[in-house]
Amino acid sequence: MSPHPRETDAPDPRRWRILTVLLVAIFMSLVGVSIINVVLPSIQRGLDASDSDLQWVLAGYTLTFGVVLVAAGRAGDILGRGPLFIAGVALFTLSSVWGGLAPDPLSLNISRVVQGLGSGLLNPQAVGMIQQYFRGSERGRAYGALGSVIGISVAIGPVLGGFIIELAGEAEGWRWTFLVNIPVGILAIVLALRWFPRPLRAPRVGTRGSVVRDLDPLGAVLLGLAVLAILVPFVQRDLGAAGWLVLVVGVGLLAVWVWWERRCRDAGRSPMVDLVLFRNRSFSIGTLIAAVYFMGVTSVWVLVALYVQNGEGRSALEAGLIGLPAAVLSAFSSHWAGRRVTDRGRRIVIAGVVSALVGVVLTIVVVQLTAAGTVSVWWMLLTLGFIGTAQGLVITPNQTITLSEVPLEYSGSAGGVLQTAQRIGTAMGLAVITGVAFAVLTSNDWTAAITAGFAATAAMLLVTLVVSVIDLRGQRRPRSRTEVPPPVE
Repeated sequence: MSPHPRETDAPDPRRWRILTVLLVAIFMSLVGVSIINVVLPSIQRGLDASDSDLQWVLAGYTLTFGVVLVAAGRAGDILGRGPLFIAGVALFTLSSVWGGLAPDPLSLNISRVVQGLGSGLLNPQAVGMIQQYFRGSERGRAYGALGSVIGISVAIGPVLGGFIIELAGEAEGWRWTFLVNIPVGILAIVLALRWFPRPLRAPRVGTRGSVVRDLDPLGAVLLGLAVLAILVPFVQRDLGAAGWLVLVVGVGLLAVWVWWERRCRDAGRSPMVDLVLFRNRSFSIGTLIAAVYFMGVTSVWVLVALYVQNGEGRSALEAGLIGLPAAVLSAFSSHWAGRRVTDRGRRIVIAGVVSALVGVVLTIVVVQLTAAGTVSVWWMLLTLGFIGTAQGLVITPNQTITLSEVPLEYSGSAGGVLQTAQRIGTAMGLAVITGVAFAVLTSNDWTAAITAGFAATAAMLLVTLVVSVIDLRGQRRPRSRTEVPPPVE
């Protein structure tokens, strides 16, 4: 794919300050996500919430976050990424205040829905701005920094949540896990207003016609409804047979969306997502790898938390601490991979998937030996380290490779597609793999249940490995290079 003209210009000297702002906001949003898992019991006690209420604390965020990603990315491409990024941070921060002061479960769940919208607004803008302001090997380094922050925030969240509950008490401590977002959100907004280039609204490139027409509102609605329908059966797991019907509707809506996007392009209009992007091998294969990898690995941390707290009877703080070395290693490996992905490409991703497989197998061994009384559960600090290292070796390089040839004017929507694939993979994986674990638990103990869950995770990782190896071999095979046409001007 030929580079967009603006990518040949000299790099913006403010790019590293811009990256700092992005990382502050991403840190806030991810801590807000990872911290919630360890404080659910505190929320239940403090608000006298039902199990259904708790399910929607998680589901409300997941659904709105996944639904708006692509549309928000496209809106940033057209209207300017800076304003939408600031709006997303402000919405996330205000909803954190709302959640922290919520008097009842309904108010809390509404705040989580709004928080998901804020996160869905800001995340694709961050990806689009890295694509806009960085290029070449520096882009890999920027994504490496992003991956490091992801690793640190995911690690700090559960530990911070455990400490807050210890200090503030079981009944009201959960409120502070929302309120801690406020100073970080304010800092991100102040830095954005100070450091983002002016004007905040970027000039519209590669589009024509009215802004509303370029935003492709019908395409946004169709894709949003499709993603919602696909996610609901996996997030709201008590729907029974009706859930599968909703899933079928979601797939049908996705087919209608594809037809509509093709129709827009054929009519000379600017679609929300230029489907020609999927002819690009790096984009299509990278999106598939992201979906399958997240389908497997995301469940690891849920299974570990369940096993440590329910199976071994340890505290939420201990459950958070057991994953801390893994997250720190994720930060380091992400930084390392970001500096080398330009030269080593998909080989780094393959090494990461192998590391994850080793970590999963060794963790199963520790679980079995712990049940036999041979070793302590704390040996998982070591085995989970392989999975943490894999996070940095897979996620950062795959994101860099996947978006490497995407035109600048579609970088936000393309980033939204990639993140949506990750969210769908996460929701499906959590539903299926934890479902396997709980099914085994009905007739066995936690040792057998977690072993079964980790075996299912290993199966998904093997699929990821096969796809990655096939892609690498395809890159080495001599072939004529097909240029992907630029978006409609």
